[in-house]
Amino acid sequence: MIGQGTIRISEVGPRDGLQNEPTAISTAAKIAFLNALSQANFPEIEVTSFVRADRVAQLADAAAVMAGMTRAAGTVYSALVPNERGLDGALAAGAQKISVFVSASESFSQRNVNASIQECLDKLRPVVSRARAAKLPVRGYVSCIVKCPYDGLVSAQQVRDVCERLLELGVTELDLGDTIGAAVAQDMDRLLAVLASIAAPKEITLHLHNTSGRALEVAQRAIELGVVSFDSSAGGLGGCPFAPGSPGNVATEDMLELVARLGLATGVNAAQVRVATARLRHDMDNARAQR
Repeated sequence: MIGQGTIRISEVGPRDGLQNEPTAISTAAKIAFLNALSQANFPEIEVTSFVRADRVAQLADAAAVMAGMTRAAGTVYSALVPNERGLDGALAAGAQKISVFVSASESFSQRNVNASIQECLDKLRPVVSRARAAKLPVRGYVSCIVKCPYDGLVSAQQVRDVCERLLELGVTELDLGDTIGAAVAQDMDRLLAVLASIAAPKEITLHLHNTSGRALEVAQRAIELGVVSFDSSAGGLGGCPFAPGSPGNVATEDMLELVARLGLATGVNAAQVRVATARLRHDMDNARAQR
């Protein structure tokens, strides 16, 4: 629940942060990272993705990670799934929330999952239905909300159309991703105005990448327009492995600093986030040294 003057920060580093890391990170290191993050009082941590190992090898140990971590009371542990098989894995592992994804760009959809937007939505229908039947909330990620690495500019109407179809499927949260970090602050005015007829700013989550160094400016403008929910990644790790030029999620530490500067609260312990980031960086350095 988001109170007055409160911004919700969901930590996606364990999934979106690590999925693009080329050096194999041990299951033990991922669990240690998650356990440290769990002490920071996040409302939600996206733990992993139940995808084919040949697509995202870094997350092949999804079940083992979820089984090995220590869960904190008050934190929701979510998982991304691409299909019903992934949903089976997430449910068996005790995911408390399911994330699904679709692109606002046809070319990105084809390059990412070798399917059209409509084909993706058709495949997600039983996933969303089953997750809701299990009484789990479902986040609907929409990628390429401003620009696509293949199609160029993406219109706000394209984004709205995909969002509307996700809501029709039954998703409970719209999470809009600036996949290649192309957004500028003014894009939020245009995008949120077009989306207003189906979702108010306070009902939308933003997933920003800092590829162009503008993520904090975009986040501040979105907050001014009424957005109260954001994803971020500890240490600024990660990006989409299928989007050239995408690395660099907005850092959780930077988002926490921005929110504090604006006189708002998150309830997240920034010092503990830094501890978690330092622990992971140490483990990643060791993994690279052993290659």
